[in-house]
Amino acid sequence: MKISVCVDALFKGKDFIESVRDLYVAGVPAFEFWSWWDKDLQSIKNAKAETGMEISAFCTKFISLVDKRAHDSYLDGLKQSLQAANSLGCKRLISQTGYDTGYPREYQLKTMMNGLLKCLPYLQEAGVTLLVEPLNLRIDHAGYFLSTSIEAFWLIESINSPYIKVLFDIYHQQVTEGNIINNITENIDKIGHFHAAGLPGRAELFNGELNYQEICRSIDETGYNGYLGLEYFPKKDVINGIKNVLAYMLEI
Repeated sequence: MKISVCVDALFKGKDFIESVRDLYVAGVPAFEFWSWWDKDLQSIKNAKAETGMEISAFCTKFISLVDKRAHDSYLDGLKQSLQAANSLGCKRLISQTGYDTGYPREYQLKTMMNGLLKCLPYLQEAGVTLLVEPLNLRIDHAGYFLSTSIEAFWLIESINSPYIKVLFDIYHQQVTEGNIINNITENIDKIGHFHAAGLPGRAELFNGELNYQEICRSIDETGYNGYLGLEYFPKKDVINGIKNVLAYMLEI
């Protein structure tokens, strides 16, 4: 398992390119971010070339998948995001699902699945995996549609393509349902990326109720060789916190 750092979260309000350089000096092999459309992509491309770091993932445009009226706009946003991904040499895009429309849940799930199926030809052509992200409703994202891993895994299994997988955010799923290790290990084939933060507080990993030592060991034992993205809001020195995670990862 490899470590990635979400620049927009850990370095909020700081210069993006300088933050990438700081990550390189700290020994981080990859970085990720949220929005691409408000950033200087050429500068990011240059920073990637300068440091030799990978870009593990970034987000496609925030357009609803559960509202079929928005599907054409979603596809347009995806195509633009795939162009950005191609330019930056990134092979994973993160997708939110949109907010609950009020229609029956089964109808919204099928609408989302139909929207994702429309994405498949473009993803296959680009060789990019779309990561569908469940989020918690209790603390951070009230009204969001997809929150449970059960529904997310059902969706991925139904679509049955290596180009659409789950982004399993350990923080969000602990808030939503717990049973983290079993849910991960029993469904690792459907997971394409992880996010991690401590709980409560969504801060450093090693503070709070989540035992990341056991979680990371269990993920490694599955043979997963993708990224664990640090996506938290630091309460202490950012670089020292990241170095603590890197040092720990060398131990397991």
